[in-house]
Amino acid sequence: MVEADTCKPSGKLRGKKPPPGKCNKGHDSDCCQEGKFYNTYTCSPPVSSHTKATLTLNGFGPKEDGGGPCECDNNYHKDSELIVALSTGWFNKKKRCMNYINIHGNGKTVKAKVVDECDSTMGCDDEHDYQPPCANNIVDASDAVWDALGVYGDKRGEMEIYWSDV
Repeated sequence: MVEADTCKPSGKLRGKKPPPGKCNKGHDSDCCQEGKFYNTYTCSPPVSSHTKATLTLNGFGPKEDGGGPCECDNNYHKDSELIVALSTGWFNKKKRCMNYINIHGNGKTVKAKVVDECDSTMGCDDEHDYQPPCANNIVDASDAVWDALGVYGDKRGEMEIYWSDV
Protein backbone atom coordinates (compact mmCIF):
# COMPACT_ATOMS: atom_id res chain seq x y z
CA MET A 1 0.00 0.00 0.00
CA VAL A 2 1.31 3.45 -0.92
CA GLU A 3 0.38 6.43 1.24
CA ALA A 4 -0.56 9.87 -0.05
CA ASP A 5 1.97 11.78 2.08
CA THR A 6 4.94 10.65 -0.06
CA CYS A 7 4.45 13.67 -2.35
CA LYS A 8 5.03 17.07 -0.76
CA PRO A 9 3.51 20.39 -1.91
CA SER A 10 5.44 22.11 -4.70
CA GLY A 11 4.12 25.57 -3.89
CA LYS A 12 1.21 27.69 -2.76
CA LEU A 13 -1.44 29.63 -4.64
CA ARG A 14 -3.28 32.65 -3.21
CA GLY A 15 -7.04 32.43 -3.60
CA LYS A 16 -9.11 35.02 -5.41
CA LYS A 17 -12.76 35.73 -4.78
CA PRO A 18 -14.87 34.39 -7.65
CA PRO A 19 -16.74 37.03 -9.66
CA PRO A 20 -20.53 37.07 -9.19
CA GLY A 21 -22.13 34.03 -10.83
CA LYS A 22 -18.85 32.12 -11.12
CA CYS A 23 -17.81 28.97 -9.22
CA ASN A 24 -20.40 26.24 -9.64
CA LYS A 25 -20.98 24.73 -6.20
CA GLY A 26 -22.57 21.60 -7.66
CA HIS A 27 -21.43 18.29 -6.16
CA ASP A 28 -20.38 20.14 -2.96
CA SER A 29 -17.51 21.86 -4.81
CA ASP A 30 -15.47 24.41 -2.87
CA CYS A 31 -14.96 27.94 -4.12
CA CYS A 32 -11.67 29.78 -3.61
CA GLN A 33 -11.52 32.23 -0.74
CA GLU A 34 -9.89 35.63 -1.10
CA GLY A 35 -6.38 35.63 0.37
CA LYS A 36 -6.40 31.99 1.48
CA PHE A 37 -3.32 29.99 0.48
CA TYR A 38 -3.81 26.62 -1.23
CA ASN A 39 -1.14 23.95 -1.65
CA THR A 40 -0.17 23.03 -5.21
CA TYR A 41 1.41 19.76 -6.33
CA THR A 42 3.30 18.66 -9.43
CA CYS A 43 3.47 15.09 -8.11
CA SER A 44 1.15 12.41 -6.80
CA PRO A 45 2.02 9.41 -4.63
CA PRO A 46 3.59 6.48 -6.50
CA VAL A 47 1.10 4.18 -8.25
CA SER A 48 0.93 0.56 -7.13
CA SER A 49 -1.52 -2.28 -7.56
CA HIS A 50 -3.32 -0.86 -4.49
CA THR A 51 -2.94 2.95 -4.54
CA LYS A 52 -4.79 4.78 -1.77
CA ALA A 53 -6.81 7.81 -2.91
CA THR A 54 -9.77 10.03 -2.13
CA LEU A 55 -12.74 9.61 -4.45
CA THR A 56 -14.61 12.86 -5.12
CA LEU A 57 -17.69 13.69 -7.21
CA ASN A 58 -17.39 15.64 -10.46
CA GLY A 59 -19.64 16.73 -13.30
CA PHE A 60 -18.11 16.35 -16.76
CA GLY A 61 -20.81 18.14 -18.78
CA PRO A 62 -21.10 21.75 -19.94
CA LYS A 63 -21.82 24.24 -17.12
CA GLU A 64 -21.09 21.60 -14.47
CA ASP A 65 -18.54 21.90 -11.67
CA GLY A 66 -15.79 20.25 -13.72
CA GLY A 67 -14.99 23.44 -15.64
CA GLY A 68 -14.20 23.19 -19.35
CA PRO A 69 -14.08 20.26 -21.75
CA CYS A 70 -12.08 17.20 -20.72
CA GLU A 71 -8.32 17.36 -21.19
CA CYS A 72 -7.99 14.00 -22.99
CA ASP A 73 -10.42 14.52 -25.87
CA ASN A 74 -11.55 18.17 -25.58
CA ASN A 75 -15.14 16.97 -25.17
CA TYR A 76 -17.77 17.08 -22.47
CA HIS A 77 -19.12 13.79 -21.14
CA LYS A 78 -22.35 12.51 -19.61
CA ASP A 79 -22.57 11.76 -15.89
CA SER A 80 -23.89 8.32 -16.89
CA GLU A 81 -20.44 7.35 -18.22
CA LEU A 82 -17.94 5.48 -16.02
CA ILE A 83 -15.26 8.19 -16.16
CA VAL A 84 -12.76 9.93 -13.90
CA ALA A 85 -10.28 12.78 -13.68
CA LEU A 86 -6.97 12.12 -11.91
CA SER A 87 -4.73 14.47 -9.90
CA THR A 88 -1.92 16.02 -11.96
CA GLY A 89 0.83 13.56 -11.01
CA TRP A 90 -1.32 10.49 -11.70
CA PHE A 91 -2.67 12.05 -14.91
CA ASN A 92 1.01 12.03 -15.92
CA LYS A 93 0.98 14.51 -18.83
CA LYS A 94 -1.95 12.70 -20.50
CA LYS A 95 -0.23 9.28 -20.38
CA ARG A 96 -3.34 7.76 -18.75
CA CYS A 97 -5.77 9.44 -21.16
CA MET A 98 -8.52 7.14 -22.38
CA ASN A 99 -7.03 4.24 -20.39
CA TYR A 100 -8.95 2.42 -17.67
CA ILE A 101 -8.39 2.14 -13.95
CA ASN A 102 -10.00 -0.20 -11.41
CA ILE A 103 -11.52 1.56 -8.41
CA HIS A 104 -12.08 -0.42 -5.21
CA GLY A 105 -14.42 1.08 -2.62
CA ASN A 106 -17.46 0.30 -0.50
CA GLY A 107 -16.80 -3.43 -1.00
CA LYS A 108 -17.15 -3.16 -4.78
CA THR A 109 -14.90 -2.67 -7.82
CA VAL A 110 -15.62 -0.59 -10.93
CA LYS A 111 -13.61 -0.01 -14.11
CA ALA A 112 -13.57 3.64 -15.25
CA LYS A 113 -11.97 5.54 -18.13
CA VAL A 114 -9.57 8.43 -17.48
CA VAL A 115 -10.82 11.44 -19.47
CA ASP A 116 -9.57 14.46 -17.55
CA GLU A 117 -7.05 15.97 -15.16
CA CYS A 118 -7.97 17.24 -11.71
CA ASP A 119 -5.40 20.05 -11.77
CA SER A 120 -3.17 20.05 -8.69
CA THR A 121 -0.95 22.88 -9.99
CA MET A 122 -3.48 25.64 -10.70
CA GLY A 123 -6.89 26.89 -9.57
CA CYS A 124 -8.87 29.90 -8.36
CA ASP A 125 -9.30 31.18 -11.92
CA ASP A 126 -11.92 31.07 -14.68
CA GLU A 127 -10.43 27.99 -16.36
CA HIS A 128 -10.76 26.05 -13.09
CA ASP A 129 -14.21 27.45 -12.25
CA TYR A 130 -12.71 29.40 -9.31
CA GLN A 131 -12.16 26.16 -7.39
CA PRO A 132 -8.94 25.48 -5.44
CA PRO A 133 -6.28 23.19 -6.88
CA CYS A 134 -6.97 19.47 -6.43
CA ALA A 135 -5.10 17.60 -3.76
CA ASN A 136 -2.43 15.21 -5.05
CA ASN A 137 -4.42 12.04 -4.30
CA ILE A 138 -7.78 12.60 -6.03
CA VAL A 139 -9.82 10.34 -8.28
CA ASP A 140 -12.63 12.70 -9.34
CA ALA A 141 -15.50 10.50 -10.52
CA SER A 142 -18.79 10.77 -12.38
CA ASP A 143 -22.17 9.93 -10.85
CA ALA A 144 -22.04 6.60 -12.72
CA VAL A 145 -18.87 5.55 -10.85
CA TRP A 146 -20.48 6.35 -7.49
CA ASP A 147 -23.62 4.43 -8.59
CA ALA A 148 -21.49 1.40 -9.54
CA LEU A 149 -19.85 1.51 -6.10
CA GLY A 150 -23.31 1.54 -4.48
CA VAL A 151 -22.95 5.00 -2.92
CA TYR A 152 -26.01 7.22 -3.28
CA GLY A 153 -27.40 10.62 -2.31
CA ASP A 154 -25.77 12.53 0.51
CA LYS A 155 -23.27 9.70 1.12
CA ARG A 156 -21.41 10.97 -1.98
CA GLY A 157 -18.71 13.58 -1.85
CA GLU A 158 -15.50 12.09 -0.48
CA MET A 159 -14.62 8.47 0.17
CA GLU A 160 -11.37 6.60 0.71
CA ILE A 161 -10.69 4.16 -2.12
CA TYR A 162 -7.89 2.19 -3.70
CA TRP A 163 -7.19 2.18 -7.42
CA SER A 164 -4.89 0.56 -9.95
CA ASP A 165 -4.23 0.64 -13.68
CA VAL A 166 -6.13 -2.00 -15.66
